[in-house]
Amino acid sequence: MKYIDEYRDGRLAKDIARQIAALARPDRTYHFMEFCGGHTHAISRYGLEDLLPANVRMIHGPGCPVCVLPIGRIDAAISLAMRPEITLCTYGDLMRVPGSEGSSLLKAKAAGADIRMVYSTLDAIRIAEEEPHREVVFFAIGFETTTPPTAMAIKMAIARNLPNFSVFCNHVLTPAAIQNILESPDVRKLGTVKIDGFIGPAHVSTVIGTEPYEFFAEEFRKPVVVAGFEPLDVIQAILMLVKQVNDGRHEVENQYIRAVTTFGNEKAQAEVATYFELKESFEWRGLGQVPYSALRLRSQYARFDAEKRFDLETSAASDNPACECGAILRGVKRPADCKLFGTVCTPDTPMGSCMVSSEGACAAHWTYGRFREKAKEMDAGRAVA
Repeated sequence: MKYIDEYRDGRLAKDIARQIAALARPDRTYHFMEFCGGHTHAISRYGLEDLLPANVRMIHGPGCPVCVLPIGRIDAAISLAMRPEITLCTYGDLMRVPGSEGSSLLKAKAAGADIRMVYSTLDAIRIAEEEPHREVVFFAIGFETTTPPTAMAIKMAIARNLPNFSVFCNHVLTPAAIQNILESPDVRKLGTVKIDGFIGPAHVSTVIGTEPYEFFAEEFRKPVVVAGFEPLDVIQAILMLVKQVNDGRHEVENQYIRAVTTFGNEKAQAEVATYFELKESFEWRGLGQVPYSALRLRSQYARFDAEKRFDLETSAASDNPACECGAILRGVKRPADCKLFGTVCTPDTPMGSCMVSSEGACAAHWTYGRFREKAKEMDAGRAVA
């Protein structure tokens, strides 16, 4: 319990908030993007924004792998699953992500597709072993955190001689996305999004370390503080960012020293490098095509690549025009700015991926943020009365 209770101490959180308020210069505004959806969830759940001074503002980033997956990839997975010989294995939060024309994996399963929710890549390997007559495809998704388990699944499939196992690869890379945001017109030209620094992802950094963030911290002169997911982790990271901005520094600092090192988990990185290579370009929802931001299987392992194995093509598909998920992922808008939020779009009837995953900004705001906003409105009304 040490790293739970001790990192949720409200008294310490308020003390750090007072330090932030004392250091935040009244003549400027601080804008910090938390890239990871886990941080967005922590900020909403623990009401951290309520502890911050008005001139320290948090911007939700695209750090939810389910949220950034474009509709075309969901449609491709559905088309795979509808083939009678295929068993598609997927994580549960992908089941309800909307595809085009109101489709989803959950609806495809209801229509008869063999889609099975798994908790790990080992479940998919087990199914391939137990059902050799089925073509078992693992819907691989996630940032650098979940890529090593996929690499290990391929390694196991080779060792166990499983010719009926393959991977639909959708693994994407964090640093490339951060760089894309900093190079985007929203930040550089239009000024729609102001970013003074980043809270770097926690679990991702346990794998890749802090070193990959050094380039854009220097190139774009933006500080990065890698932080854990507990409330004291996040608010301490905000304090560290405020200090860097005040000092005119743009360094990579590690708040999450109990889990993250400079170079990360080099053994896991080696396993990934054995089976995967960079893909020239990959589409992210909200960001568009991002160069060298995703992985694909190396040519010598093409027999495990479901896209090649089943001649799978990904077609372009547009988001619901009324859904602001793309703008929310870029930090241009907040969940409450979307006219669908809380009306036709709820966790039970999601119109966009940001409302599906528990790490999505809309889901976090639905669960926690909207109640705080309502309370603020009521307090303001009482004050006027």
